[in-house]
Amino acid sequence: MNEASTSAHWIEHESRGAILAELHARPFLPLQVPRRVYHFAFATNREEASADRAAVDQLARAHRLEPPTADAKFHYFDFGDWRLRWEQHAEFTTYSWSTGKEAEPPFLCPDPLTRGEISFRPPGRLIVATHLSVVDGKIPLDGLAALFDSQSLCVVGVGKDGAHALTDFAVDAQGFTRMAIRVLDAPPLEAGRLAQRLLEVETYRCMALLGLPLARAVAPDLAMMEEELSEIVTALRKDESRSNHDLLKRLTDLLAANDALSTRTSFRFGASRAYHALVKSRLELLQETKEGQYPTISSFLNARLDPAIETCNAVQARQTRFSTDVARTTNIMRTGITLEMERQNGALLDDMVRRTRLQMRLNRMVQGISVAGFAYYLVGLFSFVANGLKEAGVLPSGLSADMAEVLSVPFALLLSWAFMARVRVLSSRAAKEEQLD
Repeated sequence: MNEASTSAHWIEHESRGAILAELHARPFLPLQVPRRVYHFAFATNREEASADRAAVDQLARAHRLEPPTADAKFHYFDFGDWRLRWEQHAEFTTYSWSTGKEAEPPFLCPDPLTRGEISFRPPGRLIVATHLSVVDGKIPLDGLAALFDSQSLCVVGVGKDGAHALTDFAVDAQGFTRMAIRVLDAPPLEAGRLAQRLLEVETYRCMALLGLPLARAVAPDLAMMEEELSEIVTALRKDESRSNHDLLKRLTDLLAANDALSTRTSFRFGASRAYHALVKSRLELLQETKEGQYPTISSFLNARLDPAIETCNAVQARQTRFSTDVARTTNIMRTGITLEMERQNGALLDDMVRRTRLQMRLNRMVQGISVAGFAYYLVGLFSFVANGLKEAGVLPSGLSADMAEVLSVPFALLLSWAFMARVRVLSSRAAKEEQLD
């Protein structure tokens, strides 16, 4: 049996198709020169992403084009003069419009949205709006650099020096951040790959920075909680405060507040780190080479993006450390409360022992009185018997009834003691049986 016929009987994993397709889900597309590209990224939640998919389907049908499949995360539309690259990600959606019409000279064409050249329904809140101009090597590098802000301009060789990439990460009058690719000898597919990676750097850069405003917003709340914890720790230096239930409640409230704060920030800070790593990987794939006196894109972002991510990391580290400090302080207070309770329990046990001893003494006294009383009644009973025997002439002539009564006293005491001892034994046995039950 050959290999093909054998594999026909294999049972494929239910996710095998999706795994294999993921490597080809977002292909690089050839890019002809000259070209102008308008790239938009919108933050979208689940409901907005679902509504956006319906809007994309409607857009495709309006132009009599094939809509994306139900599970597609990428689709490419050809509208004639314009092309659209549509992508859905975990928490954002991108629209990349491109055209070769009026692509030169760069950055002189007005906003295509205001001119009505392109039209679509934004799926969520705008995060990225980038205008990328792709030109050929006929345009001088210095002339292209003059279109950017010299204070933040980055110029690098990319694609093994097959092209130049320029950007200043600044927003122009139309609301776009500007980027340019000056193609030297890069083929269309390589130009498309470079353009896609530059746009991904800008998109992931903005997504990574979403954690910074949140870090700045929660920092004052965290500082207030740290100050309150410091006050509680200072109060704990007093012995009487270590069992203070009010302080313990404040600590519990602080721990709950910090947990709520961590829940609010943990996803965003983790996502910022992930996007930051993606920016680093895309910059490595660009294979930058320094061009003249201009800084590289990597060095520019390292000086500005890295501190922002470190700020997020520092705030998250403070949250973790604060949670540990609160837990440790709470344990100290709980230990103090436990020791106080043990002291009170010891005092109660001592009091119970003292009362038990008093009760045992009282029981002994009662038992002694009971023996004497029982013996007294036995002697009285025997006196009646002795008087009867005397009158009947049964007693010896020299023994009077009173003497017989006196002689019966030791026997009455012995009988009373034996009876009370038997009662104690029966009572102890009954108590043990009750404990076992």
